[in-house]
Order: sequence, then structure tokens, then C-alpha cells
Amino acid sequence: MDIKFFVKDKALEARKGARSLLKAGTARKNSVLLKMAEAIIENKDLLMAENKKDIEYARGKGLSEAMMDRLTLSDKRVFEMAHGLKEVAALPDPVGEVTRMWQRPNGMSVGRMRVPIGVIGIIYESRPNVTADATALCLKAGNAVLLRGGSEAINSNRAIVNLLREVARREGIHEGAITFIDIPDREAIMEMLKLEGIVDLIIPRGGEGLIRTVTENSRIPVLKHYKGVCHVFVDRDADLIMAEEICVNAKVQRPATCNAMETMLVDAPIAEGFIPKVLRAMELKGVAVKGDQRTRELYPKADEATEEDYYKEYNDLILNVRVVDGIDEAMEHIAKFSSAHSDAIVTMNYEKAMRFLREVDSSAVFVNASTRLNDGGQFGLGAEIGISTDKIHARGPMGLEELTCTKFIVLGSGQIRE
Repeated sequence: MDIKFFVKDKALEARKGARSLLKAGTARKNSVLLKMAEAIIENKDLLMAENKKDIEYARGKGLSEAMMDRLTLSDKRVFEMAHGLKEVAALPDPVGEVTRMWQRPNGMSVGRMRVPIGVIGIIYESRPNVTADATALCLKAGNAVLLRGGSEAINSNRAIVNLLREVARREGIHEGAITFIDIPDREAIMEMLKLEGIVDLIIPRGGEGLIRTVTENSRIPVLKHYKGVCHVFVDRDADLIMAEEICVNAKVQRPATCNAMETMLVDAPIAEGFIPKVLRAMELKGVAVKGDQRTRELYPKADEATEEDYYKEYNDLILNVRVVDGIDEAMEHIAKFSSAHSDAIVTMNYEKAMRFLREVDSSAVFVNASTRLNDGGQFGLGAEIGISTDKIHARGPMGLEELTCTKFIVLGSGQIRE
């Protein structure tokens, strides 16, 4: 097999799918998504059987527990995939929306209209649910999706794609709208990244290594985040019961995700009363702690945290803890070590809350809420296609609007330029 021509042919098929979607109205797209959800549920046993093959392969490769968690399809996750398709079907269609119109002195009207981006390439690791989520969001926003999942999930992804393509074909949408590069060779990614003019946007989802490889080699615009080094700052004016609940949730609810807390910052005046209590609660959940000197004095079980540790995305039950002298020191720490993904303050002080919102430069900034809530579904966007920490085009969870761009439209009555 010539990988270069194989990948290009797949991308050209996706291009045909994108053109066919330009003719599909909202009702048609919604109907297809609902039927895709039905197909996922009806074929749950098939999907679980194919996923079992991937799990056995991944165990043989010695994948980490975090990666195994992302790979595994449970009954709940299959139903969540179907629910995600239904959720996206219920969302407003951004395609064709005129966001603004104004009239010029010569009488012509100028405006902006939301339109699909075209062909969106998704390069991802493990999570088979990304296959359905990406398909749902891209299709609803009028885009074809070119999927390249990891070798560890190839059986699960292929089974999901085959189901979704069959539904699209039955409903009169070109099946190229959902295209899967089903070869595990790394070269396939490199060839995909060269297809400027055919693929319009690349979105990598996975570890920092994958994302850096994609970014460094792509000739196509990339939307990404490298890692999620997320913070919760517990201010001296916090409700400490609320703060404990938020911090425990942010760390342990699902530690392998990019929006899990990696460092807890605690204001010095409340440290003595708060740190031992919350870290005992964390200990019961299996969390290992690394701390600065003041933290270790209050919680002797903590190991010493190095400066390098504060840059780490653990994706595991490991937590950095640091005592800080007020909000300014907390924000300085965040400015230095945060990956600009998700950062939170717990405080009942309005002025401090507003300062934190203004001055912390992350894709999502929270007051009195867990960083785990930085998610398209939690924000009401439907299943997200990823979280961007870029500042151009899209930032934060990327839902339907973020998968469109705008073009100028001009309505005239014979105007010419003098």
C-alpha cells in the first residue's frame, strides 16, 4: 500500500462529503444524527466486542491506567455516545446564521454569515467516543470529518465509523462526510498534515507529545492545547466547606482528564485549618501529595514539590499543594506554571473574584466551581470536539459555532465602484 496516495484518496473522499453537506438542511442533518444514535444503541454488543479486542491489545502493550480508562467502552459510555448525538441534533444550527448586517452610504448591505469550515481532520488517541462526538459536531456544522485514531483503538473506531457511514449513506449524505484513515502507521499522520488545500483544519486530541508532533509538522492550521495544568486557589475569604468539595472534585472525579486540578494553592491565613482536613479527604481517595515547606509542616505525609513538578500534568492521583500569601502570589504562580487551560478561585470576596476573572489568562476561569466543569456538555455546547488554549479563532470548549467560520455577504441593487 502506498500510504501517501491512500491518505490523499481518503481526504478527497472527505472533500466530496463536505460538498454534499452544503446541500443538507438542518432537518436532514438532525434526522441523520438521531438515526446514528439509534444505530449506536442497537449495535452496543458489537461495539463492546470490538472494544474488547482493543483492550486486550492495549494491555499487551503496557498502556498506562489513564490510557486504559480512556480506551474502555462501558455500557454507560456507549449510551453517552448516543446521547451526545441526540444532544447535538437538538442544538441550534449555526450554518447560515447572519451575525450582523449594516448598510453603506451607496445603499448596499454588508453582513457576515456563518458557514462550514470544510474538511476537519481529527487526530486522536484512545477515546473511541471521540469518533462519535467529532462526527456529530462536524456534521451538524456542515463539515466533513477526516478521522485518524490511535492504533490501540482501531477496532472500536472502525466499528463506530462503519455504523455512522451506513446511516449517512441510507439518508442520502455522501459517506465521505465521515472518513476514517484506518491504518496505524505513523506515516499516515505525516501525510495527512501535508494536505493543505484539501483539509482545512487539524484538531489533535491526546497527549502533549502527539500535539507537539502535529503542530510542528502540519502545513494546515491547527487548533490545540498542549496540556492541562490546572489550579484551584482557595482564598482566605472562601467558604471552606465549599472549597473542600470543589478541590476534591477537581482532583479525583476523573484525574486522567485535561481539566483535572494539578495544583492546589491555599491562602496562608487559612492553611492551618484547611490543608490537613482537605488532604485527609484526598488521602482517602488515594491521592499522593507533593508540597512546599509550609504544606509539609501541616501535612507531613507530603513529599517535597520541586519547581519542575508545578509544570507537570500528572493525569493521575497526584497533587501539588502550595501555601501562598494572598491572591497576588496565587496569580503570579498561575501565570508562571499554568497551561492556560482551566483555573479557579474559591472566595466569597466579590472584588477578588472579579480580579481573578480579569487577570488570569486561561481558556476558562472559574469562581466557586470545579475546573472539571470546563467541558462543552457542561457549558451547554453539546459534545465538544476539544478544548483550545489558542487565542485565534477558538478558545475553550469547541462546539458548533467554533466549527464554523464567517464570510462576508453583500446585497446590492446595481452598485459599482466609482
